[in-house]
Amino acid sequence: MVFSSLFCLYLFLPICIFVYFLRPSVSYRNRVLVIFSVLFYAWGEPVYVLVLLFSALMNYMFGRLIGGSAERRRAKVLLALSVALNLGLLGYFKYIGFLVENLNHLGLSLKAPSVALPIGISFYTFQTLSYVVDVYRGQVAVQNSYRDFLLYVSLFPQLIAGPIVRYSEIEPQISARQVNLSSIFYGVTRFCIGLGKKVLIANYAGRIASQMLDGDLAALTTAGAWLGILMFTFQLYFDFSGYSDMAIGLGRVFGFRYSENFDLPYISKSITEFWRRWHISLSSFFRDYVYIPLGGKKRRQALNMLVVWLLTGLWHGASWNFVLWGLYFFVLLFIEKHISSVLARVPDILRQFSTFFLVVMGWTLFYCTDLSRLGATFGVLFGRHGAGLTSAAMGITLKNNLPLLLICILGSTQLPRFVGMVFGGLCADRRGEHKKRKIYICVTYAFDLFLLALATISLVGSSFNPFLYFRF
Repeated sequence: MVFSSLFCLYLFLPICIFVYFLRPSVSYRNRVLVIFSVLFYAWGEPVYVLVLLFSALMNYMFGRLIGGSAERRRAKVLLALSVALNLGLLGYFKYIGFLVENLNHLGLSLKAPSVALPIGISFYTFQTLSYVVDVYRGQVAVQNSYRDFLLYVSLFPQLIAGPIVRYSEIEPQISARQVNLSSIFYGVTRFCIGLGKKVLIANYAGRIASQMLDGDLAALTTAGAWLGILMFTFQLYFDFSGYSDMAIGLGRVFGFRYSENFDLPYISKSITEFWRRWHISLSSFFRDYVYIPLGGKKRRQALNMLVVWLLTGLWHGASWNFVLWGLYFFVLLFIEKHISSVLARVPDILRQFSTFFLVVMGWTLFYCTDLSRLGATFGVLFGRHGAGLTSAAMGITLKNNLPLLLICILGSTQLPRFVGMVFGGLCADRRGEHKKRKIYICVTYAFDLFLLALATISLVGSSFNPFLYFRF
C-alpha cells in the first residue's frame, strides 16, 4: 500500500486514526498501530510480512541475549551472528540474483532462484541492525516487549521508504507520548505538503523523464536528454522527500517525532554538503555504524570512504550502475577533501551550479541500470549520439514543460520555506494575536484541503504513481 492511493487516503488512514483515538491508553494505541502496520505491509505483500515478523523476532531475541550477557566476548559473538543473519537475509532477497548472474559470467551455470524483493527490507533491516548494535554498545536499554519492538520495526508511516529511524530516537515515545491538537494540525499539514510534492510534482516530472529517457536513444535529441535527466533529478527529490514529509507528518499525528531526512539538498555548495542534506538518515547510519567503526578520519580514511560508498551504492540496488554511482561520489568526495581550500575561494553561485551539475551526472548513473544504455545516454547528453541538438517538436515539448521545470527549481530552493516563515511570522504578531491565529489556522486548513483535492483529482485521472524508493 502507498500513501498516495485513494484507498489509503480515504479508507485506511481515516479508519486507523479513528480507531487509534478511541482510547487514550498508550498500550491500546500501540496495539492498534501494530495491527494496522502489519495490515499496511501485508496489503501489498501478504507473504513477505512473514519476513518482517521474523526479522523483528530475531533481532528482539538477539537484543535480549546481548543485553543479558555478562561476558563481553559472548556479547560480541552474538552481535556478529546477528549482523551476519541480518545481512544474510537482506543479501538473499536483494542480491542473490545479481550474485548468480555475475558468477555465470565467470563460466558457471547456476540457476538464480525466483525471489521477489520485499518492499522496504533495506530500511527495516538497517533499523533492526542499529538497535542490536546500540544494545551491544550500551547506548539503549533492551526492549523486553516483543509487541513494542515490533511496533518500532513495523510502524507504517516510515516502514516502506524511511526515514531510517533509530531505536534511541523513539524509545521514550513508545511507552509515553503526548498527542494534542497542535501536533495533529502540524502533522496533517506536513502530510498534505508531502502528498502534493509526490503526486503534483514528482509524478508529472517522472512521466516526462520516462518519455524522454526510456525510448529509442537514437531518436532522442540532446535537449530532450537534458530535459529527461533534469526531470528525473527533480522526480527523485520530490518523490523521496515527499514520502519523508508524509511519514514525519503521520508520525506526528500519532505522537511520534521523526528526524528530518532532507534539507534542501539541491542548493548545496559542495558534494560534502549535499550528502549532509540528502537522505540524512542513511548518511548518518553509514557514518555511525560503518565509517567511524572502521577508523573514520583517524586511520585509512580513503579506504574507509571507499567501503562506505561501495556499500551505499549496493544498498540502493543490485546492479553495477549503483556500484559505479557509489564510486563516483567516493571520487568526488575524496577530491573535494584535498582541494577544499581552493574551493573556498570560488564564488558561492558557481559552487552551487557545479555541485548541482555533478549531482545530475550522478543521477544519470543512478537511472540507467543497463551499462550499454548508460554510455549511450551520456553520449546523447553531450551531443555525440542521438538526433542532434534539438528539433521543432522538442522545442514545443520544452515550452510546454517549462512551467513544471520552474516549479521544480523554485520548490527545491528556500523560497517555499521563506514564504511559510513570513506568513507564520505575520500571524504570530502580538497585535491582534487571537484573530491572526485564527486566520493562520483557516488559511492553513484551506491550503491542506486544496492540496488534497488537487492530489485526489490527479490520482483519479492518472495511473502513473510510482514510488522510486520502494525498490530499496
